[in-house]
Amino acid sequence: MRKNIAIIMGGYSSEVEISLKSGQVVYQNISKEIYNIFKVHILKDKWVLVDDFENEFPINKHDFSAEIKGEKINFDCVFNAIHGHPGEDGTILAYFELIGLKHTSAPFYQMALTFNKRDCLSVVKQYGIKTAKSYFLNEGDTINVDEIIARVGLPCFVKPNNAGSSFGISKAKTASEMIPSIEKAFKEDSQILIEAFLDGPEITIGVFEYKGKIKVLPMTEIVTENDFFDYEAKYLGKSQEITPARISPETHRKLEKIAAHVYQILNMSGFSRSEYILVNDEPYFLEMNTVPGLTNASIIPQQAEAAGISLSELFHNAIEMALNKNS
Repeated sequence: MRKNIAIIMGGYSSEVEISLKSGQVVYQNISKEIYNIFKVHILKDKWVLVDDFENEFPINKHDFSAEIKGEKINFDCVFNAIHGHPGEDGTILAYFELIGLKHTSAPFYQMALTFNKRDCLSVVKQYGIKTAKSYFLNEGDTINVDEIIARVGLPCFVKPNNAGSSFGISKAKTASEMIPSIEKAFKEDSQILIEAFLDGPEITIGVFEYKGKIKVLPMTEIVTENDFFDYEAKYLGKSQEITPARISPETHRKLEKIAAHVYQILNMSGFSRSEYILVNDEPYFLEMNTVPGLTNASIIPQQAEAAGISLSELFHNAIEMALNKNS
């Protein structure tokens, strides 16, 4: 009997439109002959199952079921395609774990930890993973620009602590740009992270569970036309994404080992995409995305293709890994 799979998409953050696109790509690439597939929009004002004719059926939050023409639909597994809150930060996954519903992401605590950039960095540092010098601010804290610059230098990156798709990030090149950059970041989150600029190529690496083992995908080098890999560079064609990355075999081996180690350190499962900067061929870890983009413009699909893994195989594997997890 075919399993019922809910693809959740949307969310409550600035990434809602990107998530809806990712979810649609997942929907289009999962075999309807193997699974019964349903699109579920998780939005601030409604949770609804959406059919191919855009008809909406409310989700019963008691057990995450839906009713279509008098037939109750219960799900066997949830495919998580929500970037940001409440999918990538673990919030909705805690709910699924409470009601005993399997999902394709890591457990909710791991998701919350990796979504919080400061806390994630504090964990990996303990294992000797190199990171940029950083400064942390909560909304309402006294802002001492001289103290920040003394810690991280200029230029530096000012970013929301809990956000994705480069929303709210600025590259501050002068002291006068610091306050506007901080104000921009606080529009996205009540916590912000200010990091030293690392001069070197940016490498992004997909790591996930594949057939029961940790798999590191071919790496991608990011060459952006903009100051950094911002929203325009990610989604509007303002960058080159070169897969495989133009790095030496020795550097590749080093990055592959570190990427797999970080995945294990953080007790991850499911998808991840981590960002590194190479400074004199030494990798510096920036952050991990646990619901990476899955649109046609996204990096994980490119890396999977380079590894000879189709999108259907990628998504089917995620579902089977989730279904086979112990309850």
